[in-house]
Amino acid sequence: MQILHAARPIDDWLASTELSAPQRQRLQTARRMREFAISHLALPSNASYTRYANLQREYVVWNVVAAPVDSLDLHRWCFPIAGCVGYRGYFSPEDAREEAARLAAQGWEVGTYGVPAYSTLGWLNWLGGDPLLNTFLDWPEGEFAGLLFHELAHQLVYAPGDTGFNESFATAVERLATPLWLQTQAGTAARQQWQKSLLRKQQWRDLTRMTRAQLQAVYDTAGRQAAPDPVPTLASRKRQVLAEFQARYAQLRAQWLQQDEALLATEPRRSQYLRGLAQTDEWVAKANNASFGALAAYDDWVPAFVEIWNQSQRDAAGHAPSASPSPHGWQVFYERVKDLAGLEPGPREQELCRHLPAGSHQPAACKEARSMKRL
Repeated sequence: MQILHAARPIDDWLASTELSAPQRQRLQTARRMREFAISHLALPSNASYTRYANLQREYVVWNVVAAPVDSLDLHRWCFPIAGCVGYRGYFSPEDAREEAARLAAQGWEVGTYGVPAYSTLGWLNWLGGDPLLNTFLDWPEGEFAGLLFHELAHQLVYAPGDTGFNESFATAVERLATPLWLQTQAGTAARQQWQKSLLRKQQWRDLTRMTRAQLQAVYDTAGRQAAPDPVPTLASRKRQVLAEFQARYAQLRAQWLQQDEALLATEPRRSQYLRGLAQTDEWVAKANNASFGALAAYDDWVPAFVEIWNQSQRDAAGHAPSASPSPHGWQVFYERVKDLAGLEPGPREQELCRHLPAGSHQPAACKEARSMKRL
């Protein structure tokens, strides 16, 4: 209710004197992004993101995640409509910290993190829909567009109880749609910044995915033994993996700082850059099973969804995807994803495994399915 009360139509903000010049320009660009999402990406045409709210804080909600000490599988909370999810969100950071402390006292590894945006899955469009927020208004253009497309995708397809499916689908839409916006609607500087961001994100994904695989191997080895490893032995192996992760991140961080030396010479870009880097530093310092488990939900099935999108574009066009994918191709893609969402979890994962390109990361569900076939 606080968010809805703070939200006003974009035109009202543009007519006021409350915005800085960059904020005014971004809201105007956001309106064009919304039209692009409808006309080029076949995303929903509704009230969402036609209003803006300044919440006067850094995040809109804070999520709590938890996992056992010997597993990357997230603890799940269950709710009406949304089903079971691997996180619990709080509007108050104090409440989030209190829940995290309660779970930690029970022996869970926990993590808390701020969330700049959310989706009510279209359920509140009759009240004005999800608004644009100050929590992400000053993001670079590519990241801002990607977030908008990501959150709108959640309104199209949602499988209750399957966080990995839902977030990987929305992330795939984000990664596929953002370059289309930048190629036709943005300037050279925005495209260059996005390309640089893509490289950084890939380096981060490679590092964290490798660490997840190493942690999973530790837990799998311990689980296969007739006599489980003593807790201190398991903890020692896990500490070694995390120490290697932190050392590799330190090398990557130093490389980034060297590459961005020119960025650090001016304000406010220096302060913004260092603030973002400090957030990553904190994540790395506190990384545990819960934080690595949360990353997997946004990443594991993305290659499968990209493959389904490529096939949908080919089928819609009758040939290989062109440089300008058609809205019809997007609609075909969404219908196929909706069909997957309608399956039971087991068959759904089997279909996603089948669409993973050769050589891509194999989620645990695919490895388990292959093991069962061999048996």
